[in-house]
Amino acid sequence: LLCLYFLLWDQGLPDQSNIMRTLAKLCLFLLMPGLVIHAQTPVFNVIPQPDQYKLYPGAFELNPQTVILVPENEQLHHIVKEFSAHVKQVTGFEPAITDITPLAPAINFIMVTLHDSDTMLGKEGYSLLVEKNRVILMAQHPAGIFRGIQTIRQLLPPQFNGKQCVSPQAWRMPCAKIIDKPRFPWRGMLLDCSRHFMEKAFVKRYIDLLAFHKMNTLHWHLTEDQGWRIEIEKYPRLTSVGAWRKADGGGRYGGFYTRDDIREIVAYAKRRYINIVPEIELPGHSQAALAAYPEYSCTGGPFEVQTEWGVFKEIYCAGNDSTFVFLENILAEVIDLFPGPYIHIGGDEVPKYRWEHCPKCQTRMKQEGLKDEHELQAYFIKRIGAFLTSRGKTLIGWDEILEGGLAEGAIVQSWRGFDGAVEAAKMGHPVIVSPTSHAYFDYDIKAIDLEKVYSFDPIPADLKPDEAKWVLGGECNMWTERAPQSTVDSKVFPRILAMVEVLWNYPEKRDFEKFYDRVQLHYRHLDQLGVSYGLEAIPVSMSAQWEAAGFKVALDPRLENLQIYYTLDGDSPTAEQAPYRTPFHLQQSATVKALAYKNNKAYGDVMEYRIAVHKASGRFPGTNVPVSPNYTGGGKGALTDGFRGSLDFRDGHWQGDHDGNDRC
Repeated sequence: LLCLYFLLWDQGLPDQSNIMRTLAKLCLFLLMPGLVIHAQTPVFNVIPQPDQYKLYPGAFELNPQTVILVPENEQLHHIVKEFSAHVKQVTGFEPAITDITPLAPAINFIMVTLHDSDTMLGKEGYSLLVEKNRVILMAQHPAGIFRGIQTIRQLLPPQFNGKQCVSPQAWRMPCAKIIDKPRFPWRGMLLDCSRHFMEKAFVKRYIDLLAFHKMNTLHWHLTEDQGWRIEIEKYPRLTSVGAWRKADGGGRYGGFYTRDDIREIVAYAKRRYINIVPEIELPGHSQAALAAYPEYSCTGGPFEVQTEWGVFKEIYCAGNDSTFVFLENILAEVIDLFPGPYIHIGGDEVPKYRWEHCPKCQTRMKQEGLKDEHELQAYFIKRIGAFLTSRGKTLIGWDEILEGGLAEGAIVQSWRGFDGAVEAAKMGHPVIVSPTSHAYFDYDIKAIDLEKVYSFDPIPADLKPDEAKWVLGGECNMWTERAPQSTVDSKVFPRILAMVEVLWNYPEKRDFEKFYDRVQLHYRHLDQLGVSYGLEAIPVSMSAQWEAAGFKVALDPRLENLQIYYTLDGDSPTAEQAPYRTPFHLQQSATVKALAYKNNKAYGDVMEYRIAVHKASGRFPGTNVPVSPNYTGGGKGALTDGFRGSLDFRDGHWQGDHDGNDRC
């Protein structure tokens, strides 16, 4: 049947194409019966979980006799050669690669091929049949084949995803039928390499990690107030000056990517079917560029590359035509380096102070009939957008680009909640959804944990079905103000696993408890990939209830299989102490320190809670001012509940009120 299928498919004559196609489809259905598959209940250790799958008894064993069959196709050959080379690296044997022919004698084989008999799979979908003696991977496009290879990698033992040769073992994967395709065409991660410079090898490593989890977009944040990271030949001071800032304790901190580095990384991503979207910030977040070329500011400088985090008033001058020449020259070189269809221009957090006091900017507003500085920003973005359009590129900007009027054809990335996505989609503009509430992985686990990310739906509830079609997908954002390269893994993982599944599967197919079980198994793969993953959630929460002239204090594990240890004397707890069993009573102020253990290892850091016992404890002071829903602090008893707040406004103990203008 295999031989017949490919003989008919590959050798069909033009005047017999319909007959050949029909017969080929018949062979396909004989090869892969039951294409409509319903998911089963057993834990299926693949992330993201395939759209449809069914498990069967038995397993396919990858061994020295395994042959990989592939048709004449350059992209497919490249994919299987990389796979075969990896097999050799970890197993010591290298499967032979041979063309598919009617006479192929292989008994134990993996067959990889393209077909267009099932248009529902789309560009990134694939079908995978795993039987005891054969694996058949089919897709309409090489990208789908590549995604299917990642499923094969996850079905094999975790050691398969390491980098070193493993002593002989059985390399088996379970028999299964899979039909898989993504829900959204845009599944990405933003990596901010401007606040903290990331080494080239590190960026490539993250491309590999994204590919392994079937993501398809790396949003690469390359310019900021704190550093300019991309070499521009026409303006060498952007990197000789703008790429470096004063380091703590003296010296310089920074770095940049040469044009050759960029080309290497882009090519590396392309081979893994990941598109890189560069972000060149304008008109704000531009002080590093203005430190190098202050003449494009409103005041003429001088400036220094920023060493602090935040939003700064030094921005590009909108009234100076030479500013646009400068930016267009930069973008022309960026376009040359990034062949993808999109250029992200930022457009967020633009303070208007300099424009309000700049004669040139005020003149520009009068000339263009602009009523305020918001419309001046829209003018700025639209002018840049027209340039990008003339070069065949699509502009993407943060949701602030909606203010003052949206550039024609622009894509809006909504980060300040979902409102920007709703507004843009209702206007008929494509949107990428990455709200701070679910997608900002620089936020502490206290604010966004694994389950919170898993609850995310990129399609806002306010959109009608015909409006929801404008939602391209979403991203998780790894801003690095407080996350140098060494800490990125623990911020991104395991939370990105939830984002991966959210962007691949429909909500009705998701189940957090089953996903959580798969994550526990998936850690074995991450260990082999060298990922220093962080926490799933705050391991321990504490509650205190006023009882009998004191607080009854309970330590509650937030995850399964945790053992908790605590102290009241200021020392850090250890596993040498007696574990926490039942609530305890405090009649005087104390500092409770708690540490969780999971699998005999400390899970997270020591958590510290300050309990204050005083004359107002257990009483409820009244207030006539409405409490902000964003900062309830625990409700009516927040001021006397025993908990002392911290400097972290997300710690759950801050209480804010409204001033009548909907501001806290």
